Amino acid sequence: MIYVKKVRRHQGVTLEKIVGGGQTIGQLADGRKCFVWSGLPGEVVNIRETKRKSKYVEGIVEEVIKPSPDRVEPVESDSYLSTSPWQIIKFETEQAYKAQLIDQAFELHKVKLPHKTTVFSDNQQLAYRNKLELSWYGMADENGNEALDLAFFRRGGRGKIIVEGSALARPEINRLAIAIRDLLRTKPVTARNLKTLLIRCNQSGEAVWQLYLKDKIDGLISPSEAAQLPAIGGQIIFSDPRSPASVITERLASFGQTTLHDQLLGKDFSYACEGFFQVNLPVYEHALKGMGEWVSANSSETTSFSEGSAFPAEASQERQLDQIAASRPEELDGDNGEVTNSTRATERPSRPEDSALPAEVNQDDSSWRLTVSEGSDGSDGARAYEYKTLDLYSGVGSIGLTIGGDNCTLVEVNEHAVREMKNNIAAQNSNAQAVLAASEKALDYINSDTIVIVDPPRAGLHSDVVEKLLETSPPRIIYLSCNPVTQARDVALLNQKYHIKHTKGYNFFPRTPHIEHLVVLDKSN
Repeated sequence: MIYVKKVRRHQGVTLEKIVGGGQTIGQLADGRKCFVWSGLPGEVVNIRETKRKSKYVEGIVEEVIKPSPDRVEPVESDSYLSTSPWQIIKFETEQAYKAQLIDQAFELHKVKLPHKTTVFSDNQQLAYRNKLELSWYGMADENGNEALDLAFFRRGGRGKIIVEGSALARPEINRLAIAIRDLLRTKPVTARNLKTLLIRCNQSGEAVWQLYLKDKIDGLISPSEAAQLPAIGGQIIFSDPRSPASVITERLASFGQTTLHDQLLGKDFSYACEGFFQVNLPVYEHALKGMGEWVSANSSETTSFSEGSAFPAEASQERQLDQIAASRPEELDGDNGEVTNSTRATERPSRPEDSALPAEVNQDDSSWRLTVSEGSDGSDGARAYEYKTLDLYSGVGSIGLTIGGDNCTLVEVNEHAVREMKNNIAAQNSNAQAVLAASEKALDYINSDTIVIVDPPRAGLHSDVVEKLLETSPPRIIYLSCNPVTQARDVALLNQKYHIKHTKGYNFFPRTPHIEHLVVLDKSN
């Protein structure tokens, strides 16, 4: 007997507002809240359930009865929900929604921002991503021959959607993806043998690729065939099929040049295809410029105003939605930023060692570094004192090595990222120091004479990092976040000793709900 899951649908649901995470909330006839994709505030829609809980359901809009004036046709009608569910929103409305979500996150944690939130965008809505990961799909015809296709996983359901790339990706990436697909169609390989295809390109349009296999297949692509692809290099990788992630178990073959090179604010960086590097470099450079203005002991004063305390937190995403569903309408602001050990572990790989490497502290007995302008005689009028800087959660060092000055310590837990960071330090002839450690295991680097820069994963700052910041009271904290909810939680805690000097939103990921937000905190007198 085959069990067929019953599909539940709801008719004539009025949607109210966008909430944290990017869904739109409404209320069903039985009083439960519903969180849906592909709907906009003010619309009346018919929805299909994808998940059911006691206090709420999740779903996808199947029919729009009364559309919003902010609705537009998506560029990719079949696949937009998998990659960029906000393709249905006017871009100026997307900008406004992202500012509102930042405001709601800080209101949730009772932190008042000093001014109206603005979100920067360079107006490049599509073709901005320099990295794309695709899955594979194969369907046999009546003769048993399989047609191999690129695919994305379907949001809110099982199965895959056949694609030929993504509207968000740079055209060099889509061209290379199709070329690799067409090459593999001539090979004795099926979708069952393949895991993913990862492609990355730099600002010059040079692309590299990694083909992840579930089975070890020798000679799948020859050197001459790889040389004909529109790429500077690539790799074939066996990835343990027991893991759904594209993990590197064994590199089976390598072709050409597999490292990419880019510049950020005039600084040279190299990174691997699988390495961490920002996917929208033009907007990222704008954010770096904004952050760099605050890496100084004498940055210009701005109006500061902040108050509030931490808001009680729940334990998981489902409990967070429970909380929203039980709230009054004016409190329906998304998840509350609780961090658990399990969520933190999924955000960033951990290292078994229990201390920073190297573990030395106070390596420089000078709290200040005296700098003299080029061409100056060193007189008092020409001198400027510069704080030491500490870049936590530093990745390959793209923040610290561009704006952190020559007396910067960079802390990162991922060994591959630290290896690339050290290469970048050497290439730039920098005096920066790379530290392989989880930020919460490198607390001795946080002290009262150091400007601290943080760019944590979505889980936000580790509680031990927050405690150390409050204990040592560095003069300034520059906090860039990909999750305003956990950022607001952390700022609420730091408000015990800090006040907000500056905030700014950045739209790193147009046509998606994802937001980057910068907060600059100064120690209160």
